[in-house]
Amino acid sequence: MRILHTADWHLGDRLGRIDRTADLRRAVERVAKQCHDHKVDTLLVAGDLFSELARPDTLRETIHHWQEVFADFLGRGGTILAITGNHDNENFCRTLSHAMALAAPMVGAPGDPVPPGRFYLAAEPTFLRLGGIQFILMPYPTPTRYLQGESHQKYTSPDEKQKMLISAFERTLQGFREHARFESIPTVLVAHATVRGADIGTSLFRLNLDDDVQVNDARMAEQYVYVALGHIHKPQCLGGHRHVRYSGSIEKMDLGEQLDSKRTVLFELGPNGTVGEIVELPLPSTGIFEVIVNDPTEDLARLRAEYPEPTDDLVKLRIRYTRGKDNLEEILRDLEAIFPRWYARDWTETNDIGPTLTSPPAERSHNFAETVRDYAESELAFHDEGERAELLTRLNALIEESDTP
Repeated sequence: MRILHTADWHLGDRLGRIDRTADLRRAVERVAKQCHDHKVDTLLVAGDLFSELARPDTLRETIHHWQEVFADFLGRGGTILAITGNHDNENFCRTLSHAMALAAPMVGAPGDPVPPGRFYLAAEPTFLRLGGIQFILMPYPTPTRYLQGESHQKYTSPDEKQKMLISAFERTLQGFREHARFESIPTVLVAHATVRGADIGTSLFRLNLDDDVQVNDARMAEQYVYVALGHIHKPQCLGGHRHVRYSGSIEKMDLGEQLDSKRTVLFELGPNGTVGEIVELPLPSTGIFEVIVNDPTEDLARLRAEYPEPTDDLVKLRIRYTRGKDNLEEILRDLEAIFPRWYARDWTETNDIGPTLTSPPAERSHNFAETVRDYAESELAFHDEGERAELLTRLNALIEESDTP
């Protein structure tokens, strides 16, 4: 069986004022082409198929796009195995899974064999057999997925909640391995989680590390022929093991990923395990960078020379201009002509003899909810007012839900 490992698609996402739909659809189309070119049998998506910012109409259009892009792959017997991540809306994904089950039998009891040529979305932990390979599917650890029963969903602090989720994740994983239907055949673990020892990079994507659930990798390398991880966007192997790895996201999602080289991972399994080498396949991705303008006259002339045509890259603009000398509206207009896909911008006014006229805000400590709200309000500053209000309302609801024990 030839398998392609991907993760973190974040379909329907936005970066500041920019809708990433076109970028992400191109990335999905590249993945589909790799499936075709390399005669892939099974495509793995290790969580975060959708963005939490995606609107219902965007989700509908996204699924329609999948139908078009993967029609040939599924038609020739290819299979898509996907799990849910921390950015996937649990209610939507469960509804999607149930709707697909009405159309055709889906994953049944743990250990059941499933027919190829279909898309399977695991919104809950499970394991199944596809061909001669066994797959354990472990979505991101949340209370509704892993803490079964009312007594298990009572915790007095975020720290206690994390400890309970880590324990439940590891207990669930071990329970599958001890299950009566678990077989001694090549087994692939697909999980969306932070594994201790991973290189997170500059930051997690829209998640504070203190609020993340970090699981242990104690025996992953020896227990599975391949471990397909999602959640951390930076591609990497863990512990020097080429078969335990994060594929990374299929597109650059924010400024923290500007130096990442995006890729998928191709490998083949036979009755005795891995056949041949594990291969990394490069994925072209959209450029993301920051532009700092300190001297508008000089810097704008240089930028026009460097970018004679408007660029499709995503750009964050930081501008410093002098009152009475520079015209801010003209600066912004000129920069937009060079970088039409700027996603955020800020500016500082100075005079010609002194420092900044605008005093920096006094520092104060923020709790997690305040930090998230401040970040979201900054990112959404240039959005349509109605859309901005809707997104902030949804964000507040999610924060309140996460704070409820």
